[in-house]
Amino acid sequence: VHTFSNTFFVVSLFADAVVPITCFIIVCLFALQHYGTHRIGFFFAPIVLTWLICISALGVYNIIHWNPHVYQALSPYYMYQFLKKTKKSGWMSLGGILLCITGSEAMFADLGHFSYTAIQITFTFLVYPALILAYMGQAAYLSKHHILHSTYQVGFYASVPESVRWPVLVVAILASVVGSQAIISGTFSIINQSQSLGCFPRVKVVHTSDKIHGQIYIPEINWMLMILCIAVAVGFRNTKHMGNASGLAVMAVMLVTTCLTSLVIIVCWRKPPILGLAFLLFFGSIEALYFSASLTKFLEGAWLPILLAFILMTVMFVWHYATIKKYEFDLHNKVSLEWLLALGPSIGITRVPGIGIVYTNLVSGIPANFSRFVTNLPAFHRVLVFVCVKSVPVPYVPSVERYLVGRVGPPAHRSYRCIIRYGYRDVHQDVDSFESELIDKLADFIRFDGSRNTGENSLTGDGFRSSESTGECRLTVIGTVGFSGPPAYEMDESDQPASVSVGFQTVDSVTDVIEMAPMPERRVRFAVDDESETGVRSEKEMPMREELEDLWAAQQAGTAFILGHSHVKAKQGSSILKRLAIDFGYNFLRRNCRGPDVALRVPPVSLLEVGMVYVV
Repeated sequence: VHTFSNTFFVVSLFADAVVPITCFIIVCLFALQHYGTHRIGFFFAPIVLTWLICISALGVYNIIHWNPHVYQALSPYYMYQFLKKTKKSGWMSLGGILLCITGSEAMFADLGHFSYTAIQITFTFLVYPALILAYMGQAAYLSKHHILHSTYQVGFYASVPESVRWPVLVVAILASVVGSQAIISGTFSIINQSQSLGCFPRVKVVHTSDKIHGQIYIPEINWMLMILCIAVAVGFRNTKHMGNASGLAVMAVMLVTTCLTSLVIIVCWRKPPILGLAFLLFFGSIEALYFSASLTKFLEGAWLPILLAFILMTVMFVWHYATIKKYEFDLHNKVSLEWLLALGPSIGITRVPGIGIVYTNLVSGIPANFSRFVTNLPAFHRVLVFVCVKSVPVPYVPSVERYLVGRVGPPAHRSYRCIIRYGYRDVHQDVDSFESELIDKLADFIRFDGSRNTGENSLTGDGFRSSESTGECRLTVIGTVGFSGPPAYEMDESDQPASVSVGFQTVDSVTDVIEMAPMPERRVRFAVDDESETGVRSEKEMPMREELEDLWAAQQAGTAFILGHSHVKAKQGSSILKRLAIDFGYNFLRRNCRGPDVALRVPPVSLLEVGMVYVV
């Protein structure tokens, strides 16, 4: 909108080039996004600063030169008099007046890219005063020029002195491009958080900064936004309809934000309900006035944000609904612990060397995809870890509270459950660091459990806090602070390979599963107690030592990641709407979004996918 508005100024000279120039600027803007906000911001920041100083200086000039008493217009009394005098026509004009603030609110959508303090200081002491001075300057000019005797369609340029008009136009076009950056960056953050909460299909998220984790780039969303922006510029071809669409979108955002803030006041801040209601009535009534005025422009462009919002809400609802139904299916079809413990050589089941990491959404029980895997391929790994990655509705999860580890069955079965919790703004680890850290936590848990069984309960200190699970085992929070003794294991860095992941080339036969790819020789020693250094071995510590040695041997043999490859179908007798949503909507989104192996960053060579049909 801002880019088109400024290029519209040169329509008298380049009448046929406005739309192509706008499209070219849009393509260039989106092509720069993969460099990251910190690099783009380094280039854009001087432009924004120059623009804010420019409009402030022009505002001060017009106030002094045309009407020094215009500051009185800041009083709400004149707004009341304006509405009282103009009545319906004044109310309908509020939709256009709203455009004075569109764009300035977008900087609050960049909370994932900049700190709270930076945004608050910038808006309070730079952006807001510059806007006030700019619009007061235009009001001062228009108070003396009720009829514009110029060919300019935009009152702002009419108030700019002739000698600096073209330089101001150049800065304005550059600043409008920068203003669009705030919306793009905010969109990336919102999509990423929605994806973490299971409300949006999986997309590729690229972290563009090593220091600020919230600075991200999403290629799919970037190019979709570019196509939509070009379509709007070509389709509308004028600023009136685009302004109406922008105004309604901004007012809808403000109104929804006010409603949600009133709930936050009551639910999160635990303030009296009367305070939340007062907040809603005061700000909501003002915003509802503007919103109702924007709705009168529905047929003149304001329909676009409503249509886009409807499509986006449909996608999010279908994805979230199907995700919940899949989880309920897993919950109802999970296998009992007794089934897992009964698997053994007596019924033809082979335990192969290595670590098998089974991804599941369940926090208890054995997932159905693992039972299907064992039924069709009667072998599983010597060390089995059921990993459940949970996104919790908080921004960050402290590293000391991220891993919950417990046993599945007796120690001799060598099966574990690990729940890994991420906040919606946490950065997921790459597979190598995740695998190494997971094994570290398993080793720490084995030592802790062994020490607990020998009566040394004092070790449940800063690093370990126990919590009862609702099922077969006790889950323990494994923090970053471990034992005061030696580490869980010691590794010779000189002989360490680049990756500890070794998978299967094919899964056409049981032999392919049993034959692991060779690992480079590594000297790894798990440590248990200082007594081992002096040769004193306690019989109670021998099971713990053997378990650590089994874990080390399994790590040496390699790791495989077992994921379910799902196909979802609506059950017989479902309504037409549900069949459309599940059979067509969800499956279309699933086929065209990134798979769980990509989202979890699983290396293809170590991946085993188990087909599952979900009837929901």
